[in-house]
Amino acid sequence: MNLDIRPLTKDGIDDYLFFFDNFVFQENPDRSRCYCCDYHFLGDIETCTREVSRPFVINLIEENKFAGYLAFENDRPIGWCNANNRSNYQRLLRDFDLVDDPDDEVFSIVCFLIDPEHRRQGIAQQFVQRIIADHSNKSYDHVEAYPRKGELSSEGNFNGPLELYRRLDFMIHKEHDGYYVMRKRLK
Repeated sequence: MNLDIRPLTKDGIDDYLFFFDNFVFQENPDRSRCYCCDYHFLGDIETCTREVSRPFVINLIEENKFAGYLAFENDRPIGWCNANNRSNYQRLLRDFDLVDDPDDEVFSIVCFLIDPEHRRQGIAQQFVQRIIADHSNKSYDHVEAYPRKGELSSEGNFNGPLELYRRLDFMIHKEHDGYYVMRKRLK
């Protein structure tokens, strides 16, 4: 597979929107409200609509507050990984018991979305490897992820499977009822 993983930039807004408009929402129309900005959105589920989320995420990208990576096959987006400085995820900080050492600099991986025709081909692993490579020489202490527990569908496993992180030497940092906090030390 000729896979190219690129960080999301302002120049990539059209590719990002194309991926969400043409792949993610065709498979699961109920998710059409999200645009993968849920971890940034502090409103309630009723106010999180496609009409609100699409311009909201465009604005976040333009302000450099929304980060992640797009995977391309022959210049066509086929996957997305939402990954950012943990402090940029307002819902994550509010709703999850994560911050035990506020001085830690943490880069978080919160979501993977892969075109159904390209699943189970190692794309999520390539995303994580790229994130580790890109952030190992920066000021981050850890890369952190939040895999959910149990047998999950592809949709339900959007945080990435536990085994993915174990394979890449992440360790369980915390365990909660429905999910783990996995960490990989960068320094």
